[in-house]
Formats: sequence, C-alpha cells, structure tokens
Amino acid sequence: MPEQPSWPGLLVWVAGLGVSGSAAAAALLEAGAQVVAVDARDDGSLDERADALARLGAQVRLGPAAVAPALPDGVDVVVASPGWRPDAPLLAAAEARGVPVWSEVELAWRLRPEGAGPWLTLTGTNGKTTTVRMLVAVLGAAGHRAVAAGNVGTPLVAAVRAEPAYDVVAVELSSFQLHRTRSVRPLASALLNVAPDHVDWHGSLAAYAADKGRVYDGTQRAAVHTLADPETGRLLAAAALAPGCARVGVTLGAPAPGQLGVVDDHLVDRAFGPDPDPVPLAAVADVRPSGPHNVANALAAAALARAYGVPADAVRAGLRGFVPDPHRIAAVGDVAGVHYVDDSKATNPHAAAASLAAFDPVVWVAGGLAKGATFDDLVRGAAGRLRAVVLLGRDRALIAEALARHAPEVPVVDVASTDTGVMAQVVRAAAAAAQPGDTVLLAPACASMDLFTDYGHRGDAFAAAVRALRDQ
Repeated sequence: MPEQPSWPGLLVWVAGLGVSGSAAAAALLEAGAQVVAVDARDDGSLDERADALARLGAQVRLGPAAVAPALPDGVDVVVASPGWRPDAPLLAAAEARGVPVWSEVELAWRLRPEGAGPWLTLTGTNGKTTTVRMLVAVLGAAGHRAVAAGNVGTPLVAAVRAEPAYDVVAVELSSFQLHRTRSVRPLASALLNVAPDHVDWHGSLAAYAADKGRVYDGTQRAAVHTLADPETGRLLAAAALAPGCARVGVTLGAPAPGQLGVVDDHLVDRAFGPDPDPVPLAAVADVRPSGPHNVANALAAAALARAYGVPADAVRAGLRGFVPDPHRIAAVGDVAGVHYVDDSKATNPHAAAASLAAFDPVVWVAGGLAKGATFDDLVRGAAGRLRAVVLLGRDRALIAEALARHAPEVPVVDVASTDTGVMAQVVRAAAAAAQPGDTVLLAPACASMDLFTDYGHRGDAFAAAVRALRDQ
C-alpha cells in the first residue's frame, strides 16, 4: 500500500476504542474512509465514544464476539491500539491474510498533510515522558509551536491534523507502538535506554529491544544514543538510517566530537556547534527533577532540539522553565528532618535504580506487580545506600528474596495489608526506620494495579500519608 493511500472508500477496521483508537477512527472518517471500530469491552464504559463515532458514520461493535478472528473480505487495513498484543486473534487473522496492521503512529504519519512539520521521535524503557516534555519546553523557548504527542499528551492523529499546524511534533513512542510502525521518517530520533520490560507482550527481551530500535529507522538528520547504555548503540548500528544521518552520543562525562555531555557541571554540545569547541547549553543545576538520569534525559532532549536547529540559549531557557510531571522524583516534604520523595512512576527495576542513585541514605518503599521482572541487579547496585526497606504489594516477596541474597544486613519491613489504608502503614513504618537526613523514597520498581488504580493514585496515597504524618 502506498505511503499516502487514497482514503475515500478504504475499509479500515480499528481495533480498540481507547484514546488513540477513538482518535484514529475519527480521523479516518474525516478522511473519507469506511470504518468499523471494535472492542471487547461492553460494560458501558465505551458507550459515549461508541455513540460519537456512530454519529460520524462508523460501524461500532462491542463485546467479545466483535474481536473474534473472523475478518470479512474487503478489509484494506487494520489499525491496532497499543494494548493489543501481537498474537491477538483478530490481528493474527489479518496478517495471515496479508491485510496490513498499523499502529496509530503509522496511520498518523500517512495522514500528515502536505508541508507538515517534522517529527522528533524518542523512546526508551524509562525517561520517555520527562524527556519529551523537556524537548517541548526547549522548542517552545525557541519560539516554535510544538506539541508532545504519541504515547503521551495529544494523540498523534490529532496532532498532525491540528489547525494551525504545529511547526514540529515531539513524539514519544512505546515499544507497543513501534512494533507496528514502518513508514515514519523522523528528522531526529533518540533511544534513551533499554532494560527488561513488557517481555510478556513482546515474547522475549530480544523482540522488545528490536522494537525499541525501530525508532531509528528512516531518521534523516541525527540519531541519538546513550553511551552509558551499549544496547542503544548496538541497535543504532543495526538501524536503517537515511544517507548522511549523523550518529550522536550523549554522556554524563566530557563529550568527544559528535557528542553532548557534561563539563564543569554544565551541559555542553560538541555535535551541532560551528566548531569542535564545546557549546555551553545549561547548568546541571538547571535540570529538574535532579539526578544523573534526568541530566541524561536533558542531554537527549537538547540533542533532538539542536538537530532541529534550536539555539543554545533556548536550551537553557527551556530547561529552566520546565515543570516536571507529578510522581517523578517529586519532593513531598520534610517531617522530623526526613525528606520524603514520590517517584511512583518508577514502575520497573531500571527506573527504580536511577531513582535510588540520586539519594543516600535511603529508606526505600517498593513493591507491587513485578510484570515478570527480577530484582537482583537492582538490589545489588543499591545495597550500599539503603537504610531500610519497606515492602508492599502482591510481588513484594520477590524483592525481599533479592534483599536477602544481596543486602542481608538491611532491615526489611513487610506490610502485608491489602486494604485502602495500606500506604499509611507503609509511611509510618518508613518514618520509624529513618534517621534525620535520610530520604524516604517511593520508587516501587513495580506496577501499581494490585492495590491502586495507577501509579498516580499510588503516589497520591503516599503524599497524603506523609501529610498526615506531618500533621500529627
């Protein structure tokens, strides 16, 4: 199928009516395609979206029978929402018949109007949202109309159809989205890091990493990798870049030519300046949230922005003006000389390791749904900075076992409660273990849905329990 198909008359099945699926269906209808939208849910939660799409002309089918593998003749394309696994029967049936299966990202790229602004794409196991929002702040400081879209913020199909048009789109991509994306040709791209995650969805770590590496394919001007994570460099070496595309490294050390890094507590650029001398971009102190991993995120954002042509002073202004999202190394407050920090967004061991590296000594609050993760490397690396550990959640025993192997001297408090007040018990236990000058850090290394609605709910519960402790 050509990159820019003739939409009128095209029959497209949209699999999933979440935010991205609903936006994709609406965009296709506006372009003139025939749309059948399906979702296994039929509990009333999708009624409003289904009614809106039906009014626009879509056929909407809800319930388990709607996503059975039967696919009628004449379907030209299936657009799959990110949550749909590769082995979902409907998608497997489509691929077996040679029907293309696209992500919403692929659809958005093909829907771009003539003269659309370029994309700056990025992915990684951790740090994606912080980096893409830093990037938008920097682009905005340079006077460009920019938006964060994709896996965060605005659905991409809405971003590419916005009026007035955006000058540039900062695109956060998940491994799920990249799995079914083939045609995107970004101006610049970045892969922040690769660590075990979502292996249950992809089938193996190698398949997960390969999908992450797709972010580089077709990159036109600059492909950014992280020198501290050799896997990003390996995936870059295997990528199909456009001729002349530069390979740009970022490092927390002094950069070589063609890299961005840190010199004398300042972020500097030796890749996009007029000569090999380092171009100062910002002070390390300008980066929020603090911590080495967020300095690396800021360097990646700066590299993408510089590839687009942003001047150095806009990098500084954008980072200084950046407001971090909640639950990302967010200071909650001090109680009795102990600092409390909410990093509920640290939902896997790689993210928790980066968070733990920013504090010493730490009373670590961890646990939840492990998603198949292991914790030995995390505990081994953090053992020297742990004052104590407070565990909660369904898979807390996995972390306790790793602590017994690699940090047997560290006190561990097991909070077995599953009621709605569990976080109050956790915070009281952490406060009892902490000493003045310590940090109580919620960096669970696990997902939250065993006890909480999502990571935001978990972080809010932690903050509320800290406030209650302070007000006693």
